[in-house]
Amino acid sequence: MPPGLCRFLERLETGLEGRAWPGCISGASIAACPGEALAKELAGLQHWDTSFRMVHAKTWTLKKHFVGHPTNSDFELKTVELAPLKNGEVLLEALFLSVDPYMRIASNRLKAGDVMMGEQVARVVESKNSAFPTGTIVLAHLGWTTHSISDGKALEKLLTDWPDTLPLSLALGTVGMPGLTAYFGLLEICGVKGGETVMINAAAGAVGSVVGQIAKLKGCKVVGAAGSDEKVAYLKKIGFDVAFNYKKVESLEEALKKASPDGYDCYFDNVGGEFSNTVISQMKKFGRIAICGAISTYNRTGPLPPGPAPENIIYQQLRMEGLLVYAWQGEVRQKALKDLLKWVLEGKIQYHEHITEGFENMPAAFMGLLKGENLGKAIVKA
Repeated sequence: MPPGLCRFLERLETGLEGRAWPGCISGASIAACPGEALAKELAGLQHWDTSFRMVHAKTWTLKKHFVGHPTNSDFELKTVELAPLKNGEVLLEALFLSVDPYMRIASNRLKAGDVMMGEQVARVVESKNSAFPTGTIVLAHLGWTTHSISDGKALEKLLTDWPDTLPLSLALGTVGMPGLTAYFGLLEICGVKGGETVMINAAAGAVGSVVGQIAKLKGCKVVGAAGSDEKVAYLKKIGFDVAFNYKKVESLEEALKKASPDGYDCYFDNVGGEFSNTVISQMKKFGRIAICGAISTYNRTGPLPPGPAPENIIYQQLRMEGLLVYAWQGEVRQKALKDLLKWVLEGKIQYHEHITEGFENMPAAFMGLLKGENLGKAIVKA
């Protein structure tokens, strides 16, 4: 076999084993090999320069449904080989991945063996779609995976005025789904007005910390509860009027009364359970409650705690509404993202990220989130 062909085949083999072979086979490179006749035959393979790329994606799947708190044995790391790109498709490589509380209950809809759901910031590393050239940064709901193939229809580009100085990971946090949840939950569901008092639990999390800062921008008094002294200090740093460690107070009822003797106009609920029952008993007449989450109940294996006393809701004429951020789309969503970005750049909204390094640590980051180990948005850097 001609030595040039040997080198070519070695190069081909090496490329196929790589995770993102750059497509270096071309008619020109083949023709340079000794053995003209064979070189001409191989020159016909030049169209393989991209279709021959073979990428191995790592994915975290749900091995079995959670019972109580998730454990490492509930997850399984798999490697899958992706097919060559077709026209109109792009190959994506994850840069940052999100872990969020909703995944705990949303996973109940998965089957064993399914990829864990979730959003990621990804880079286009190969493209056969002119709308998404190589190097484009996108947001995508691709789950816990390192590489994916997309036809581009479900991809979202970052805001056009996203500055280079801002971390890309923020598109999964304050200027992303959690920030939008805070924005619409407070401004649309609660309809907050200046001078009102807002209560937020899980206040140092990705959503709660943004809720409190938007409420301050709107002229409200803000009370927040969190689960550690470090988190309480952070809440005070970002402008909460009152913050307390609910794990250390002798009586949650008394702590709430001390923070706002007149009660609460708006309650942004991330926790549910007995905590919410206590807050709801202190709501003012015509108070509004945005039910964003109930993380205190997600890992419960026994019966759920009873709900709030009906008389509190009836006689105070309270309004409670569940919150799904994807109800707001189109122009209103884009305006909200631009508002959040503007407030961040102006320093009116501060952010904190809890970043875990390494895709292999996705389950650990998720389990830590459910235990309250994160301050701010929990992110995994792939």
